[in-house]
Amino acid sequence: MTAARPGATTAAAVPASVSTSASTSASGWQRVGNDIKSGISGLAVTSRSGGTYRALIALDNKRPGENRIARLTYGTGGSAHATGVRPLEWRGGAEPIDLEALEAVPGTSDEYLAVASRGLVYHLKSTEDGKAVEVRDLSPLPAIGQGDNFESFTLVSQHGRTAAVWADRGDGAGRPATLYAAPLSFNEYGESTFGAVTKAVYRAPYPTGAVRHASDLTVTDSGRLLVASASDQGDDGPFASAVSDAGSVQLDRSGRVRLRVAKHPEVLRKFTDHKVEAVDCVPGSGVAVLGTDDENAGGAVTTARVCD
Repeated sequence: MTAARPGATTAAAVPASVSTSASTSASGWQRVGNDIKSGISGLAVTSRSGGTYRALIALDNKRPGENRIARLTYGTGGSAHATGVRPLEWRGGAEPIDLEALEAVPGTSDEYLAVASRGLVYHLKSTEDGKAVEVRDLSPLPAIGQGDNFESFTLVSQHGRTAAVWADRGDGAGRPATLYAAPLSFNEYGESTFGAVTKAVYRAPYPTGAVRHASDLTVTDSGRLLVASASDQGDDGPFASAVSDAGSVQLDRSGRVRLRVAKHPEVLRKFTDHKVEAVDCVPGSGVAVLGTDDENAGGAVTTARVCD
């Protein structure tokens, strides 16, 4: 593990918050951008008040100065809050390339783990003024396989223990996703230590064809493992996605992780015209917030009751 260099800042001028409240369809999706630089590749819900959700979102931009992380306010139904995005500065190290997943650290209100597609894990902390995130630690995922391309990462907290679950996305019929799970702990400096890794193979029941079997994942309050999958025919689509009940994740009191993948995963929801790359269950609600990276069409966000 390599600690970030304190005080380093790599960020271009950050634009002001942008309101993007226009709905993309009658299904409840709302736009959060209108170009290839604004798609959501990861999402961590930070709070909920009535019909308004607040989250941190990751963006998979790759060029210097392009936004990597932002705050999202998402107002559903009759919420008085318009949906909008406020970009944040990236401080404490070089900007990541292809950031694909984001998760809040259990037991904290201002710390997150973000994962890039090649398996680098960034431990982030929000600054006191709320205008930036700072890198506390940078380390690789363990047990990276040949050709792994990561889009999924979540954290599970049970019995006072924490585990990480992540996945290589897979690619069509010839390469299913590989799911990984391991105990996870942090020292006082925010450095991550992964325990013994468990693996399992996962094939999405939907979509078919050029499918990313695991475009994100999340775990419900009861330990059910939900996996998003998506098909992508190019930057202009067409896109299709689903969220499926894929199995379960459990930690025992000793911290051992048990990962079970269902023989016949159940499709809970299908989505047309969107490429879901972010899903996060909101504790105690049964609801997930979903984000999309629709390439040239930008990003969109909605909620779905899939976490009961």
